[in-house]
Amino acid sequence: MTPSPLRTRRALLGTAAALALAGCAGPSVQDYAREQPPFDLRRFFDGELTAKGLFTDRAGRVVKRFIVRMNGHWKGDEGVLDEHFTYSDGSTQRRVWRLEALGDGRYRGTADDVVGEALGESAGNAFRWAYTLALPVDGRVWHVTLDDWMFLVDEGTVLNRSAMSKLGLHLGDVTLVITRGGQG
Repeated sequence: MTPSPLRTRRALLGTAAALALAGCAGPSVQDYAREQPPFDLRRFFDGELTAKGLFTDRAGRVVKRFIVRMNGHWKGDEGVLDEHFTYSDGSTQRRVWRLEALGDGRYRGTADDVVGEALGESAGNAFRWAYTLALPVDGRVWHVTLDDWMFLVDEGTVLNRSAMSKLGLHLGDVTLVITRGGQG
């Protein structure tokens, strides 16, 4: 019995969908477990830091540049990271993260513009956050998902890249260089 064209088309679409989903399975933070130097979030984000970054849209065009002055403090397993953003258009923003180390390289974080909780995990020189951000856009608030990766380059530098999406559609990327000591 020969399969109908409709059945063949459905089988091909099903195979294509499965391959597309498999292609979405990106790296795991555990892939970096042997990388050095080890990224201790509590140690790096303690004290004065500066970040310089930009947001690029899905076509790769730079939409906005910014500088972030940060101050982090930890007391045991609980920390606060106070971020002050200054954007290239002159606008400013403040985000205060309340962080908690959960053990085994896992972290939880909240901030006023984070919907629910950010959950993160570190291994080796890598740290990965996943969270939903309430992002003001043209007078409305969009709930966007961030897949946020940080890599410790050396004791004073972290490279950070966040992929931003809404309903599975890639909106753009945030790229940052974070340096310790307020120098940057």
